[in-house]
Amino acid sequence: MASGKLDAEKEIKRNPHGDFKAVERSRPPFDTSTSGSFHFTQTPQPDWKPGQGANTPSCLTKSHRQIDPYGDGRAIAHNYKLLISAIVPRPVGFTSTISADGTSTNLAPFSYFNMVNHDPPIFVLGFAGGMDRAKDTLKNLLDTKEAVINIITEEYVEAANFTSINAPEGVSEWAFSGLTAERSTFVRPDRVKEAVFSIEAKLVETREWTSKNPATPGKKTGVTAFLEGVNFWVREDAVDEQGVLIDPAVMKPISRLGGITYGRTTQAFELTRPDYDEVTKDPEVAKLAKAKGDSQL
Repeated sequence: MASGKLDAEKEIKRNPHGDFKAVERSRPPFDTSTSGSFHFTQTPQPDWKPGQGANTPSCLTKSHRQIDPYGDGRAIAHNYKLLISAIVPRPVGFTSTISADGTSTNLAPFSYFNMVNHDPPIFVLGFAGGMDRAKDTLKNLLDTKEAVINIITEEYVEAANFTSINAPEGVSEWAFSGLTAERSTFVRPDRVKEAVFSIEAKLVETREWTSKNPATPGKKTGVTAFLEGVNFWVREDAVDEQGVLIDPAVMKPISRLGGITYGRTTQAFELTRPDYDEVTKDPEVAKLAKAKGDSQL
């Protein structure tokens, strides 16, 4: 799932396999048994103590490579591939928009997506390419200032992925997906009825980005859109009575990893946030306290 259709999928070549379907057939089937269902485990190191550091100290013996994003001979596409494999897992913003005249609809997945504030609820979507090359989702968003962001889950991941097809401008991806368009309340674009959670949203502002690559000075390379959530839809069987917590065992969220790889969430552990006054009652922990600016050496 792309950060936008202008990411030039054929040039980036994220698929490392010559024949992906042949590789897929060689793998075990998707696990639908109880062993693949959502469950909690202990943390990796339940007996961890303050100041203990990493669970695997051997990681300190590993060397690191420094990479200049604009180093001589480094293709910009390599930065893209590196970053999407490093900043993981990422949620996927499955975004529905409509043209200004209402004659064309668009549905597309975005892995440049996240929540950045809750009051007001603010979300970001990232588009490859500049405003001058805006297509489909970005063009509709700029024209109407409205969208619906749906969260992708196991229940319809293949259908969602197929909307990333490089269809011509004006051709709607809804039919290719087979998903169900459901009327929204406060915005014109439809929501995906199969989605456990959907956000009706209105555009707040956009920011266009300019290349710092010496080979392409002044080139417009991306747009970040900030959207405010004005209405939420959540499936009844997934949320508690107060409308506060969504059950991950029901939601079955899908995350974006590197290349063409995705992750499913089948297990979790819980960690409480430490309270300074409580933990420093231990004299050994209190010794670790240093004023901000004191040397850590």
